[in-house]
Amino acid sequence: MRLPLLSPRSLRFQLLQRSLLVVAVLLLMIGFLQYVLMKNFQYKNKAEALEAQLISLPHDWFNGGRFGGVGGNTPSGAPPDNRQPLPSPFYYQPGLSLASIDLDGSFTDLSNNEGLSAPQLSKEQYKELLQEPSRSTTHGNYRILTDSSGTKQLVVFHVTGPPGYPDGIIQAGTDIAALQQVLLTQLAIFIGLSIAALAAGISFYIPLLRRTLKPLSNMVQTVSQTDAANLNERLPLYHGQQEIDQLAAAYNGMMERLDDSFETERQTTERMRRFIADASHELRTPLTSIQGFIEVLLRGAAVNPEQLRSALTSMQMESKRINKLVEDLLLLAKLDQAPAPLKVELTLELLLQEMEPQLRLLAGNRIVNLAFEQDIQVSAHPDQIKQVVLNLFLNAVQHTDSTTGNVSLKLSTEGEEAIIEVADNGSGIGEEHLPQLFERFYRSESSRTRKSGGAGLGLAISKSIIEMHQGTIEVDSFIGSGSTFRIKLPLL
Repeated sequence: MRLPLLSPRSLRFQLLQRSLLVVAVLLLMIGFLQYVLMKNFQYKNKAEALEAQLISLPHDWFNGGRFGGVGGNTPSGAPPDNRQPLPSPFYYQPGLSLASIDLDGSFTDLSNNEGLSAPQLSKEQYKELLQEPSRSTTHGNYRILTDSSGTKQLVVFHVTGPPGYPDGIIQAGTDIAALQQVLLTQLAIFIGLSIAALAAGISFYIPLLRRTLKPLSNMVQTVSQTDAANLNERLPLYHGQQEIDQLAAAYNGMMERLDDSFETERQTTERMRRFIADASHELRTPLTSIQGFIEVLLRGAAVNPEQLRSALTSMQMESKRINKLVEDLLLLAKLDQAPAPLKVELTLELLLQEMEPQLRLLAGNRIVNLAFEQDIQVSAHPDQIKQVVLNLFLNAVQHTDSTTGNVSLKLSTEGEEAIIEVADNGSGIGEEHLPQLFERFYRSESSRTRKSGGAGLGLAISKSIIEMHQGTIEVDSFIGSGSTFRIKLPLL
């Protein structure tokens, strides 16, 4: 399912939204810093220009002339007869204010009536400026004050007189409206350029975003088409994006585990179906025989002693077969529950030597070869190991000739393992049968004859027992050359 680009829940929309938010915040911070820095820069430049103008004025213009209130004896507001004309380019410059302050803090507004009125500080503040002239004469130092008409002005102060002997202060101010207008114009230009940059960025970013997320969209499309029928399909591992590659690798790993689980489940179901069919067949045959003998007896064979004895003997044999099959099935069911066997320290050569009389009895006229190494100890359950050896030995006896047969039992070590080998010179087993040889009810004969008597559970039981002892069992066999079963158990 392909999500629309502008869906609030889509990854594309969220990446676009958050990217734009980050860029917008960065632009806002840049604009704010630019406004503050440009404001300080312009205010400082303007203050330096005013200071330069004040410093360039001759000192006698502020002492005994039109500025006679500064350090002279003429009262403020009553210029003397010898006043000099003020520098008109400065004095009547539009948007400027001018004032003089004498030593006792008296304030005289020297501005043109048609211009700005000079803002005024308190006498104490002017006296502080006179006492610390460095605070007022610092290069670019200024104050923002408001005059009587409510106009904000950038004001600078210049202490007149020789160093250490001030005779007054000259104050100059200028309207900051023009400066603020310049700052607002620059800010508006920046905002406009930022919006244009964001719009251009969106137009380029959306195709790039779509191209970047294309592997993810392809992955979503592939995953949406995955079902139990195509679990073997895998995603490409290399998309040029580390996170997508990791996601593809994780998805492929998950699909492999699912495929293995489905295959294991299928094999388990197939084995269970085959097991039920084989068990039913194995039970049905002796039951059918018993039922047939009962019918024969009901038809009158019971009055004939020979027929009665033959029927009862056959019924007994079939009953034993059923009983053995049921016992084997119960044993396999117990082994499937994986109970921990009661293990003891076991010397294998002593165990096998105890079994020698029984083995030779089972072999009959067949030749039996025994070869045991000494002092081979393992941790195992004695009865279960005996059962496995008897199963393998009986299997070898059943598949060798009664007169020319040769069965050998060998005990040795290899590395950290004890090896028990049961070999015969029988007809051998075809290579195609070896992988399924230890499955339940599996028999290598092409027909289901009972000449050998087994139901195909002995090897399955042997494998389960050996695996419970952390060992392995394997077979080597060739047609016409006999078979060799090999048991491997960990040494102590």
